[in-house]
Amino acid sequence: KKEAGSGFLYNNLVITNMVFGHIMAHKFTWYSYDVQEVEEEGKHAIDTPGAPVVPICPPEEYNLEENEERSMVETKSLESPKFKQLVTVLIEWINDELASHRIIVKDIVEDLYDGQVLHKLFEKLSGKKLDAPEVTQSAEGQRKKLRVVLDRVNQVLGISRNITPRWSVESIHSKNIVPILKLLVALVRHYRAPIRLPENVILEVVVVQKREGMLNPRRVTEEITQTYSDYGQRGERDAFDTLFDHAPDKLKIVKKSLETFVNKHLMKINLEVINLDEQFCDGVNLVLLMGLLEGYFVPLHEFHLTPRTNDQKIHNVAFAFELMNEAGLPKPKARPEDIVNLDLKSTLRVLYNLFTKYKHLN
Repeated sequence: KKEAGSGFLYNNLVITNMVFGHIMAHKFTWYSYDVQEVEEEGKHAIDTPGAPVVPICPPEEYNLEENEERSMVETKSLESPKFKQLVTVLIEWINDELASHRIIVKDIVEDLYDGQVLHKLFEKLSGKKLDAPEVTQSAEGQRKKLRVVLDRVNQVLGISRNITPRWSVESIHSKNIVPILKLLVALVRHYRAPIRLPENVILEVVVVQKREGMLNPRRVTEEITQTYSDYGQRGERDAFDTLFDHAPDKLKIVKKSLETFVNKHLMKINLEVINLDEQFCDGVNLVLLMGLLEGYFVPLHEFHLTPRTNDQKIHNVAFAFELMNEAGLPKPKARPEDIVNLDLKSTLRVLYNLFTKYKHLN
């Protein structure tokens, strides 16, 4: 039995050594292949020292079609304290809003790119149900959901179809953090979220475009937040605050002067304003007035001549603001929603800006 056992042990040792030797031979082959690959990559790096510097990124990210672009935020921007603070504040805000849905966001990109969280967030903020599937697994299904959400968001924010928004279905679904942040900041400001966003958050972005078979990088500065007060969008007090609080008699004189100015131009098309408090809330008179002041006809398909819904009114006012911007007027402090909601102080501020520029116009 002892001899038989020894023979059995000896045979097993022989077999084990043979298998081990076989494995080591293959391992050495793999190791040699790895070394050779590294040497070739090193030689290529030495031979092409003048290649343009682009962000470190997996090669498959640069399989671009001709004229196609990809972008990446520079590491320095991602490590800035203001950027980190902005992301933290936004994540906490989203989690607070969606606590009842038991949704917890941990990554601002990975958790929002597919549209699921944005879908629930917008429904919570707007109080309206969206006609979109609850859960979508396929990439195409996610894009369809995003399209429904973004179309509705653009409509509520008053972004007209002929204006390119700062976000799109493809840019968000491709996990581009810049449009995701811009969209969230716009929602925060629109719904006056009770949070304070860090001001002047700037991201440096490297955009790579393929032209004539070559990758051409360029740097772009993206402004995510500005110097405005993001908390309720309440700016510093101005003359209208003083008039409302301390000089109601003088306020009547200002209103009468603005009413005279407005009617001087609107009566050219047989329109008359007798109540500044209410007759600009749907945006129609504001759009028509801008056309008259600038001397052009505003195409009727650009706005709603007889708006029936709040969204249509917001669209009209936002469109009038775009016309003001094109005419070189300063950006109104008011939001389109303020005008629609009969905020007289906001309406007077907008009209006074027009009066200041066009008061000498016949």
